[in-house]
Amino acid sequence: MSGDREAAGGAAHATAPDGDPPPLRLDGVTKQYAGGGGTVTALEDVSFTVERGEVTAVMGPSGSGKSTMLNMLGLLDDPTTGSVELLGEPVAGLSAAERTDVRRERVGFVFQDFHLIPTLSAVENVRLPTRFLDADYTDRAVDLLTRVGLGDRLRHTPDELSGGQKQRVAIARSLINEPDVLLADEPTGNLDRDTGEAVLGEINTIADGGVGVVAVTHDELVGEYADRTVELIDGKLHD
Repeated sequence: MSGDREAAGGAAHATAPDGDPPPLRLDGVTKQYAGGGGTVTALEDVSFTVERGEVTAVMGPSGSGKSTMLNMLGLLDDPTTGSVELLGEPVAGLSAAERTDVRRERVGFVFQDFHLIPTLSAVENVRLPTRFLDADYTDRAVDLLTRVGLGDRLRHTPDELSGGQKQRVAIARSLINEPDVLLADEPTGNLDRDTGEAVLGEINTIADGGVGVVAVTHDELVGEYADRTVELIDGKLHD
């Protein structure tokens, strides 16, 4: 664990039992797109493992391939070459419906712009990913919101919440299905430093429970709260 991460107040993270495969892994992934000026390589031979209980910050300038890498980890796109592995198994053969199920069950997403439904309360927003499931997840939604410090904002709509509170609702929503992995796209991008630190503290707490967290960001503050920081430059990953 890095000195910066310890200074930020993080606890030792939970680790997987010996022999358990990591929840997600990119193995030699290259992604190319055909453009008007020729082929564009967004990722080049990227190998990356999401470890349980670890917060990894993926940093790099605009256009470095961070969004493409996030799409690969989120099973939203396929590599040109290489493979994406879920719990040690390649996902290339999964149908679109199967990928949707896997994302719902295994992967949580947190977005820079929150993506909350403005007409729904905090509880309803958190419960939203479970709307097509048979069970009632209201109690879990309430518990998650309470855990992130919003027990007194359960019935508030997004326009009644601050930026930091909205991000906490988004974090709670990402955890409603107990995912193995949390993918965060610029989680502090719309927050001031104090609020960003509070949100990153919540993310560290999530990782302490054994969830693998990957935060794609420009913000150096995220690196201070991460266990590991890697750089993505021109589609190539550097530890």
